[in-house]
Amino acid sequence: MLAAEKAVAVSQVVSQELSRQLIERMAAARRQSDAIFSLVRTGSLYERPIPERHRIIFYVGHLEAFDWNLLTNTILESTSGHAELDRLFAFGIDPVGGGLPTDLPSDWPSLDAVRDYVAGVRGAVDQHLETMISEAHPPARNDFTLPALLNVAIEHRLMHAETLAYMLHQLPLDRKVKQFDAPYLASRPVLHRGVALPAGRVTMGLDRNSEKFGWDNEYEAHTVEVPAFEIDRYKVTNQQYLEFVAAGGYETRAYWNDEDWAWKTAQGISHPLFWKKEDHGWLWRAMFDEVPLPLDWPVYVSHAEASAYSRWAGKSLPTEAEWQCAAYGHTGEDARPYSTGSEAPDSRLNGKVGNFDFERWDPVPVNAYPESQSAMGVHDMFGNGWEWTSTVFGPFPGFKAFPFYRGYSADFFDGQHFVMKGGSARTAACMLRSTFRNWFQAHYQYVYAGFRCVSR
Repeated sequence: MLAAEKAVAVSQVVSQELSRQLIERMAAARRQSDAIFSLVRTGSLYERPIPERHRIIFYVGHLEAFDWNLLTNTILESTSGHAELDRLFAFGIDPVGGGLPTDLPSDWPSLDAVRDYVAGVRGAVDQHLETMISEAHPPARNDFTLPALLNVAIEHRLMHAETLAYMLHQLPLDRKVKQFDAPYLASRPVLHRGVALPAGRVTMGLDRNSEKFGWDNEYEAHTVEVPAFEIDRYKVTNQQYLEFVAAGGYETRAYWNDEDWAWKTAQGISHPLFWKKEDHGWLWRAMFDEVPLPLDWPVYVSHAEASAYSRWAGKSLPTEAEWQCAAYGHTGEDARPYSTGSEAPDSRLNGKVGNFDFERWDPVPVNAYPESQSAMGVHDMFGNGWEWTSTVFGPFPGFKAFPFYRGYSADFFDGQHFVMKGGSARTAACMLRSTFRNWFQAHYQYVYAGFRCVSR
């Protein structure tokens, strides 16, 4: 065998092995999404827990429709036999935009029809993938390989597993099958203080020549100069935010910009969505219960509310680059590939250095994991709640939209969305990489997102 032919053969074997590993990961992701749907009592699958989003039944069909549409638009030449359902379940809704949906439960197919569609598409996808791997599949069009497309399918599904969790968080308790979080040890008192970081350079984004997977908005790698600043050691807690509420923060115009004040006033918002006022005090609306407000848990709020708090505190939200620096260190000797060190935050580290990867339904105290300290001395920077930044979501230099999913990021470069970093208890470990970027509009309260403040 010639050297060139041998190299091609080795490359095919490696690609086949990687593809099989990814198919195993896809199976695990399917189990995760199936499990979240199993929490909903059958009679409630046509509910709409969040007014701005689709009914739950849409997502039952959407995950398989996405996989099918992704593969048929790139490397397969096949049809599912259900073109109408392929289209119906193709696209979600951008929260807080375009008005509220007005469809009725009767507008959707029956549950049996949707489940038959899911089973049929899932079986067809698996059969096609097995054939392609066994026959040493050709490259995908647009030079995207099967492993890259499988990564897209896997992470898309895992993102929706988190989206579905916070959607179901808003579903009445009696419409869910109750689950239990494992107990955790009570934390020490939270000592709130800042961490001073010197000026330096920080690396943002992913090298396009890297073998690691990333979404289109994660490219291209570049360095940013970050002036000296001070950042909160921990996320802002419910206790700290309660002080803001008690001080009249929601009634003080000076803490809110024009758009945020108009939104808050129109919607009659006077406290975080996850809080519930009772005669005897505040409750926290957990996934399967209502409990006395845990003062040492991170507060979950919209970007508008986080910004108002930061103004009240005489501080501001960090930029994406500042957050990156606090989590991963300056470019050079003190930089770490992961916030807590050189080891990837997979399931083996969950519960040791953070609260992530679907192990819990609700937050834990912000200082529950002393080993979560970053290279710069900042704690709890991945898991336990996404963190808002002041950075408007936009492209990095050299951005190129995925040819097979052009709207994934580019449709949201509209100046209305803000970058979030870190992750929540329901964020998959694979998306805790340093380059991953999440984003939402400023008035979206439902996501598991907190924040910390900076001084400059």
